[in-house]
Amino acid sequence: MAHPIRFGPDDWDRIERDYAAWWAGELDRPLLYLTGSEPGAPSSGGFLTHYPDLSPGELCERYHRFLAAQRFYADAFPFWFINFGAGALAAFVGANVHPDDNTVWFEPTEALPIKDIDPVFDPHGAWWRRVVDVTQAAVEYWDGTLAVSHTDLGGTLDVLASLRTTEGLLMDLVDAPEEVERAAWKISDIWRDCYDRLDRIIRPACPGTCAWARNWSPQRTYMLQCDFCYMISPDMFRRFVLPELTAVCDSLDHAFYHLDGVGAVPHLDMMLDIPTLRGVQWIPGDGKPPAAEWPDLLRRIRDRGKLCQIFCSPEGALNVVRELGGKGFQLLVGGNFSDEQAAAFLAEIDRAGRG
Repeated sequence: MAHPIRFGPDDWDRIERDYAAWWAGELDRPLLYLTGSEPGAPSSGGFLTHYPDLSPGELCERYHRFLAAQRFYADAFPFWFINFGAGALAAFVGANVHPDDNTVWFEPTEALPIKDIDPVFDPHGAWWRRVVDVTQAAVEYWDGTLAVSHTDLGGTLDVLASLRTTEGLLMDLVDAPEEVERAAWKISDIWRDCYDRLDRIIRPACPGTCAWARNWSPQRTYMLQCDFCYMISPDMFRRFVLPELTAVCDSLDHAFYHLDGVGAVPHLDMMLDIPTLRGVQWIPGDGKPPAAEWPDLLRRIRDRGKLCQIFCSPEGALNVVRELGGKGFQLLVGGNFSDEQAAAFLAEIDRAGRG
């Protein structure tokens, strides 16, 4: 590697110490994730589906050029999100993959009724092998100096919707609820199998585990989700989502949940009742005030003993610390910081935390 990452063993020791304390509820300040980059730094490259002709090693070399130009401040750390689209598990069980400039879509290969949908994981499938090969290459290329993420497996009902269509699955909840439960539990079993297979590649060689949202853990973590739940009632959530979500939380050491949009908020109390759900990431959704401007919701999460992660501006981070104290939060602070700007911001956060 011509240009090393500006992050060494002492930095990883600090990350492990402070994140472990945060998970345990023993860190009296928020975790703060802020970064900067050199002028003219290359982009991170985005979706890996966009580079079918690059070998895993070439993908690593491309991403390393991005990493080498980054600066990591406070509780930030170098990581690589193995990004094949949200809900890539759908591709591992037979859905069609449609990448475009901004996202990746997963769609049914054929229109089947729910009773005929029988998800089967193929460990020799092209998309799964590509994810495994890239993950393995990353682990070997950076040799423990980088947090390599699990790919975005997605939520169980989100994956099922990719096999059935969203509209079809909504109808199935009413017309064939037992078939939905059957297919969903089968996907859940496959989800946990795929997580474990990737975990066996990542954890022996990498510092901890990390999801796309930078919620690093020295143990097993993941950012769980069910974006489909935006469209269903609390009673349906209780039947079709809560039992399976609880089972997946139970399989992890540090489970987090991606609460996406105001339509998902009616289900929040049920999520907060899950003992093994450790925290909630709040994403208000397009057109809504940013996450830091929801103090009542953030307080609701923290008052139930859960950790909380939000993306925010520097001013938003300061407001959270001033209004809510900051303890138990991970604040992913937007901006391209210089050394001087980062030092000034962290000093301001420290003053805000001391009241």
